[in-house]
Amino acid sequence: MCENSNLKYPDFSVLMSVYFKEKPEYIRECFDSLLNQTVKASQWVIVKDGPLTDELESVLSEYNEKYSKLIKFVSIKENVQLGRALKAGVKACDNEIIARMDTDDICVPNRFEKQLREFSNDSQLDICGSYIKEFAENTSNILSERLVPLTNKEIIQYQKRRSAYNHMTVMFKKSSVLKSGNYEHAPLMEDDMLWTRMILAGCKGKNIPEYLVYARTGLDMIDRRGGYAYFKKYKNSRKKVFDLGLASYWDYLYTILIQFIVAMMPQKIRQFIFIKMLRN
Repeated sequence: MCENSNLKYPDFSVLMSVYFKEKPEYIRECFDSLLNQTVKASQWVIVKDGPLTDELESVLSEYNEKYSKLIKFVSIKENVQLGRALKAGVKACDNEIIARMDTDDICVPNRFEKQLREFSNDSQLDICGSYIKEFAENTSNILSERLVPLTNKEIIQYQKRRSAYNHMTVMFKKSSVLKSGNYEHAPLMEDDMLWTRMILAGCKGKNIPEYLVYARTGLDMIDRRGGYAYFKKYKNSRKKVFDLGLASYWDYLYTILIQFIVAMMPQKIRQFIFIKMLRN
């Protein structure tokens, strides 16, 4: 059991995936934020999605030497992309409660304590997320904030058109994820597809109205969300949400129309729209 003052919480795992393009210095910041939690995880499951650079392997080895009882690696020979990597990672987690984390983001110190309290207060809760602050370079350079719906009813309605959770903030029950079919290969929409199927499986969710994670964004990430190739992937994934039966055809048309306009507009305008309008 995890302890904090007079409170006791269940053991939980943190699930992360690493691939060759990630930066060692970002991983250090992420890992250190996990070590500085007021309630610490009993396990980190780190999926190595294909061969990694020597620099990345060196950082992982360094932390593994210090915290060998904490870290569990899942090694995949070839890069299978995020959905398949997380699917393997969920199965490898030893605890019922799993916290998701991207290895270039940073948790606030009491993130896990606040989320575990929600699960302790509501035995029917299956997934819990929060707001994020998106930053570039360091956490003092905030570009935007992303607010999400709070109640289960609001989450169901919101998910019909946009992602109702900030994926790097979620904590969920392993059994609920497996019941819903686990992660799947859906480029750009791995998390969205899981949220949709969890809703359809009757899972209960909520978001905490606090900023529990600093998400590394930067203008490069926004720029990658432009062009017809990106739009085509987005369109295919939103079609899956429609096919599953959560969204109406109008919801589907509305989301792809908005995304087409944003994806095809000039870079500078897309940056402005993304930061000032689409994140709230």
